[in-house]
Amino acid sequence: MAEIGVGILGGGYMGKAHAVAMSAVGAVFDTALKPRLEMVCATSEQSAERYRAAYGFARATDDWRVLVEDPKVEAIVIATPQETHRRIAEAAFCLGKPVLCEKPLGASLEDSAAMVAAAESAGVVNMVGFNYIRTPASQFARKLIADGTIGEITAFRGEHTEDFYADPEAPATWRTSGMANGTMGDLAPHMINGALALIGPIAKVMGLYETVHAARPGGAVTNDDHAQMMCRFENGAMGQMYFSRVATGRKMGYAYEISGTKGAIRFDQEDQNALWLYRMDGPEEIRGFTKILTGPAHPDYEHFCQGPGHGTGYQDQIIIEAKDFLTAIAGGEPRWPTFRDGHEVNRVIAATLASADSDTWKDINDF
Repeated sequence: MAEIGVGILGGGYMGKAHAVAMSAVGAVFDTALKPRLEMVCATSEQSAERYRAAYGFARATDDWRVLVEDPKVEAIVIATPQETHRRIAEAAFCLGKPVLCEKPLGASLEDSAAMVAAAESAGVVNMVGFNYIRTPASQFARKLIADGTIGEITAFRGEHTEDFYADPEAPATWRTSGMANGTMGDLAPHMINGALALIGPIAKVMGLYETVHAARPGGAVTNDDHAQMMCRFENGAMGQMYFSRVATGRKMGYAYEISGTKGAIRFDQEDQNALWLYRMDGPEEIRGFTKILTGPAHPDYEHFCQGPGHGTGYQDQIIIEAKDFLTAIAGGEPRWPTFRDGHEVNRVIAATLASADSDTWKDINDF
């Protein structure tokens, strides 16, 4: 396998996940390109060096420009706060370097539009890190829908619900400051991306958001705790989505239900290795949802385990993401989701927020 030098910006939660994925992906998927952990960047020399030693990078820096401009860094992963995404990506594209950027793409609609323009002008590989839709179960759900197994889609109901701020005494942090870090900026992008992947483009939305706990120990909360939206997909299907960081008891509530004219699908990330399928055929007395346990017959699963029902986990989603990124680079062709796909998610979010502020339906094409 040919080697490719990888630079990762950010060494925290997602930076570590990407470093582990890049270390493992060549062995798991036997990719044509074998990643070499060349450089990691953090906000201080001390933390950068700590990440270098812990994750196995060759070098470390506290200056993102040093990483992006280094000739041994041939591919870049951005796992830093949203407000840094645009300038890093634009600099990388100027040098013709492929970029995998964590979601959401940039801190604003203007940012993501500029990042799409830079990526497409440079003509280099670009991807956004929407990992949850990459579970073998959700990939299989996409195939079932595309194959017409459940017929024409009539309705979609999705949620991304967690409870890390359900306790009103949980202290204020960077997550409670600025709309880009609120529920619509942080959690909603995953489920909106999932809806776009499963059902297709969204035509219009009606939204509502609110702050449940306006003050927390350490400061005021300046963004949303939960939000909801109704939508109409371009194919005519109705949609409803709910997003929350105060959903008591929910730990990883990335879940959806899809109704079609011939059947239905249910999925819940808290049971990520199972997909529920209903087929509207056969005698009524034996109809019901069938629990499908993922296994080697489902997308990407067999590279991790040869036993059905043994399951994959969160880190495996990131490894699948790394595989897709490296495959795109090796083949010189884009792999979903690209920056344009990430920008589409941002358009839906912008329309939803504008709808909530004006209490009216908003057309996505106006954003």
